Amino acid sequence: MVIVSSNTLGKLPLKLVVPITDGKNSFINNLWHIEINPDANNGLTKKSVADALQTRSIDLKRFMQKLGNLSTEKLQQINTAIVNLIEYEYEN
Repeated sequence: MVIVSSNTLGKLPLKLVVPITDGKNSFINNLWHIEINPDANNGLTKKSVADALQTRSIDLKRFMQKLGNLSTEKLQQINTAIVNLIEYEYEN
């Protein structure tokens, strides 16, 4: 899972997360699947995807251990996928 919520969000012991799954070739063209290749920082051992379509809240008690970190660029891609899924348009 990738945590996408802010630490300053609310008082409930919840985090908004995006699950990570195997990176299948059929996922490549989906707007909501963000490809993540394994590297020394993220702790992954194989090509994976963050599945923004399955974004949900998880209780902090369910977190076991931190495996790694994603790059700022990859986090931005995941956040952009979520914004596109909900068809949010920012207006000044």
